[in-house]
Amino acid sequence: MATWDCDVLVIGGGIVGLSTAYAITRAAPGTRVIVLEKEAGPARHQTGRNSGVIHSGIYYRPGSLKARFAVQGAAEMVKFCAEHDIPHEVTGKLIVATERVELPRLHALVQRGRENGIPVRELGPAQILEYEPHVRGLAAIHVGSTGVCDFKAVASRLAGLAEDAGASVRYGSEVRAIGRRPSAVAVRTADGTVLRAGALVNCAGLHCDRIARLAGDDPGMRIVPFRGEYYELAPPRAPLVRGLVYPVPDPAFPFLGVHLTRGIEGDVHIGPNAVPALAREGYTWRTARPRELAETLAFPGPWRMAREHWRYGVGELRRSVSKRAFTAAVRRLLPVVTADDLIRAPAGVRAQAVLRDGTLVDDFLFAESQRVVHVLNAPSPAATASLPIGREVARRALAALRG
Repeated sequence: MATWDCDVLVIGGGIVGLSTAYAITRAAPGTRVIVLEKEAGPARHQTGRNSGVIHSGIYYRPGSLKARFAVQGAAEMVKFCAEHDIPHEVTGKLIVATERVELPRLHALVQRGRENGIPVRELGPAQILEYEPHVRGLAAIHVGSTGVCDFKAVASRLAGLAEDAGASVRYGSEVRAIGRRPSAVAVRTADGTVLRAGALVNCAGLHCDRIARLAGDDPGMRIVPFRGEYYELAPPRAPLVRGLVYPVPDPAFPFLGVHLTRGIEGDVHIGPNAVPALAREGYTWRTARPRELAETLAFPGPWRMAREHWRYGVGELRRSVSKRAFTAAVRRLLPVVTADDLIRAPAGVRAQAVLRDGTLVDDFLFAESQRVVHVLNAPSPAATASLPIGREVARRALAALRG
């Protein structure tokens, strides 16, 4: 221990990495924690580029990590925001069926919500209008525990709380190499700094599989980056949406479809769609990194996924390149909207884990090896669930530290 620079080294300064650091300082006061983040500040990628929704947990398989952590995390996130004066609001949301073929899936969501302990209310067309006068549908369910918040502010507060407890959060520190011995793990950053730790936690999000390989582990998956493209309603049209409105999702995919989100400042975001990005941080079609793309395509999983789901992908690509097609998807829920009402907004990129057989990993995924804990799949609802996720990863990291 005398040769360690810290006890636990966390790679990644998004909300999961910072929650993990915070949880370690609470669970084991005096544990020396360093967080390394390659960007100049926290929450620059998945955490800071989503719709800001505090998810209820209604979508996720009962008993899964997503279900347990989202339900628990939603309540904790609201409490955390209230305690730390972070902007938030519990708005509730509608999940709306616009076609008869969606009705069985909507009813299945009602059952799933009840199994997950989430209060839901079934609505007919007239009752939909009581919540959202401009939304049309055959039936809907109202989920009262859904809300919105500023996840970037949450991440910043977690960083501050961890630092107050003695942790160090170092920005502009990109990890370039990792070495392992039975007694320690060492990393080298881009500026040549070498740090030794008793345990390493990989919360690198879009780069988590690459970090796992640097550590000498085969994660058995690859991150396939999916860009989520958003529009927002022109400010004069924002009153068309009072809260949150979602379509009935396709259970074959971990994406929730184009939805309407009224944020904490009253702006209404619409989206996202989901298209393959040409780089892990490919926020536009113009951003392409051939080496990253080649690494992704060298893995068999993305090819098998594409063969299985190409029809779905074609539809998403069409909505990406055609504002008219995107508008048509929005009009299923909000018929009064026009293309002129939509203004392009910043995109996000989802770090989606794909297995060798082409399966899209549908739950949070952790892996462990000697003195290392990897978080290999933590897209939405990870921001909502970040507090219980952080405790779970902290528990594993402290166990790894003990050897």
